[in-house]
This record gives sequence, C-alpha cells and structure tokens, in this order.
Amino acid sequence: MSFGDYIDVPEGGIKQSGLTKLSFSLFKNKGDEAGRVYDGDWKLILVNKNNPVPDGYDVELTTLSNGVQVDSRIYPDLQNMFDDMRAEGVYPVVGEGYRTYEEQEKMMQDKIDAYRAEGHSKAGAKKLAKKWVAKPGTSEHELGIALDINAAEEMGSDNEDVYEWLYNNAYKYGFILRYPQDKEDITGIDYEPWHYRYVGKEAAAQMYECGLTLEEYVN
Repeated sequence: MSFGDYIDVPEGGIKQSGLTKLSFSLFKNKGDEAGRVYDGDWKLILVNKNNPVPDGYDVELTTLSNGVQVDSRIYPDLQNMFDDMRAEGVYPVVGEGYRTYEEQEKMMQDKIDAYRAEGHSKAGAKKLAKKWVAKPGTSEHELGIALDINAAEEMGSDNEDVYEWLYNNAYKYGFILRYPQDKEDITGIDYEPWHYRYVGKEAAAQMYECGLTLEEYVN
C-alpha cells in the first residue's frame, strides 16, 4: 500500500532504490569562497548563512521511492520514525531531502522571481526570499540530513497532525525542529514546522529538553 512518497514493504520499512555517493565539491560554484574543511561530528555540523557547507563534505545517499534522496546514515531512524507515526494513524511524506547547489540556486531565484512578480523591487524581493530560502551553499538540504516532512493527505492526515506528532516525538529518533518559533533572530530563518534536521538521539533529546536551536547547542 502506498503512503504518499513511501511504500510499506513486508518488513515494515521504507522502500529505497539504491545508493549514490556524492561530494559537495562537485556542486559548489568555483567562484564562491571556499567553505570550511569539515572534520567533526557529521550529525552536529552547523550550516547557516554564516557557516557554508564545508569543502570536501561527502555524502552517501539513499534514494526513496519518490526520487527524494537522504543521507544513508539517517535512513534507519527515519524509517523507524515513519513506521511509528503510521502505527498511530499519522501518515507523513518527505517532500524535500538532499539538494544540489544548483537546485538550491534555482529555488532561490524562483522565490525572488515570485516576489518580483508581486511588485517588489529587486532588493526587496531578495530580502524577502532570504527569509524562506537559504543562499546556495548554506542550506542544510545540501547535507542530506535535513527533511521537509508533510502529510499524506490521501491517507486522511493533515499537516497539523504531522507537525504536532513530530514536535512531540521526533527527538526520540534523532531529529529536531530546526527553525522553531521565537528563535528567528538566532537561526536567521522564519518558523518552518515542516523542516527537521538529524542530529542524533542524544543531542536531539538535550536540545528538546532545553529548548535549544542547533546554533545555541553547538556554540
């Protein structure tokens, strides 16, 4: 039975369709300033407007049944989380996972164009777009460990059901709400109830209990 982007298989897992190993350097514009060389805990790497994806960051990707790709290391916990959600009658889908630099660049330009079409100036459109879309090279989606999770509406769930379940439970599986309310001045991104980031179970539990963002936790 299909649950949106995921397919139940006899073992109760999420259907996958292969692995791909990529290096971020393949997608980084050569004209951009070099990012930091990364040698720490991949689960806690901080990527934001001030901290670009590091040079030499490699990711092995698992491709899900809808073509969305995620870092293979988060796949088991993602599978367990979705299985438990479905067992409680909440049906999620991953709409966005890994993105290349070029895909992030196009998303930013599309957002700018949309604001321009509404009548905003070029500068104003860019400012508004940056509230919702990270500059290419500074998006967690380029790591493969950030996900946009919404509801499989055809199964009777709505986004609020999914967001509430994730808010209360995602940390148990190593995921955090990356851009919470009232933390915009810290994260630099407006509230996104659908955007979850993998940090590992121990760190996720600590951040959840203390109400910390990733910026606050690592700094």
